[in-house]
Amino acid sequence: MFGQLLGPEIEALIKEKNFVAIKEIFSDFAPVDLAELISELKAEDRVVVFRLLPHDLAGSTFEYLNLEDQKSLLEAMGQEDAVKIINDMSPDDRTALLEELPSSAVTGLLKLLKPDQLSVAKQLLGYPEKSVGRLMTPDFIAIYDDWTVKEVLDHVRQHGHDSETLNVLYVIDKHGNLIDDVRIREFLIHPLETRVKDIRDSSFIALKVTDLEKDVVQLFKKYDRTVLPVVDSEGRLVGIVTIDDIIDVAEKAATEDIQKLGGSEALDEPYNTIPFWRMVKKRASWLIVLFLGEMLTATAMGSFEEEIERAVVLALFVPLIISSGGNSGSQASTLIIRAMALGEVTLRNWWIVMRKEIMAGLTLGSILGLIGFFRIAIWSYFSSIYGEHWFLV
Repeated sequence: MFGQLLGPEIEALIKEKNFVAIKEIFSDFAPVDLAELISELKAEDRVVVFRLLPHDLAGSTFEYLNLEDQKSLLEAMGQEDAVKIINDMSPDDRTALLEELPSSAVTGLLKLLKPDQLSVAKQLLGYPEKSVGRLMTPDFIAIYDDWTVKEVLDHVRQHGHDSETLNVLYVIDKHGNLIDDVRIREFLIHPLETRVKDIRDSSFIALKVTDLEKDVVQLFKKYDRTVLPVVDSEGRLVGIVTIDDIIDVAEKAATEDIQKLGGSEALDEPYNTIPFWRMVKKRASWLIVLFLGEMLTATAMGSFEEEIERAVVLALFVPLIISSGGNSGSQASTLIIRAMALGEVTLRNWWIVMRKEIMAGLTLGSILGLIGFFRIAIWSYFSSIYGEHWFLV
């Protein structure tokens, strides 16, 4: 909304080179609103706007842009501006961006990172694709069992600005192994001399770096969490996954499910940027399968050709049967694909699904057939369209 309202005004100010007025307009904007505004501007105007933003605000705003806008903006920026943006991004958002770029571009951007950021980026990119390791951020607050509440709060004040979130603090041992997670409110309501070991309950849920990101969505939902810790194969705490990243994963998964429900392969990229022939390929494969299925329908109907010749009125019901069959198929595919997405049905349940759908098909067909019978019976009292042998029809 902001972008649509202010976009033309910003473009006019850029043409007039009235940069002071632009800075005043941006002074009251939140990063997410700025990202919405910038996405509505032309590519060359986006670069101008980013150069006018304060350093911290530019980095925060860049993270809220979608991947396509991020890539186009980096291409239009000079190297110096790109370096600042890439180094200021949070590790998880930076990894998501690097995943979408060509390998040559990734190599070039990695060379621009500071040594500490380069180490983090290489570590996250080293995990398997679609894994929690690619999704996590190493910015968290770790504390020790023998610390007092005062020591914990002092540590948070000193290092909290570097953390992705302060909702939960993580208790580790001297080897870095995760012992527990404790909500920050516990440290706010207990006396300052209380030890961490007297507060924690040793009940926590942790993800593994190799877990698939699609499986993590269900864990966040099951345990009603906004952040979960991530450990390696030896139990060492290596990062956290926050709810904002999980929402992105859930949105992507839902988009893929909807595309499959529509009889197409998942596009895996935005509709307005996917190459034409790649989109045709993804859609054609499903259409071919459906077309072959319809051929079987035509073959089945061909076996009733003699009956249709003897009673041409039966041809009136062909569109009705075809449309009902299509609707029934859409219902079944929608229910099954969604059940699979929610984990309610797996390939191991194929016979249960087959049996249930066969029974459902027979039952639904009987219901529709009965409705059709009564329709013909009632209509025959007012019309002779079905002839004297309407009962046989």
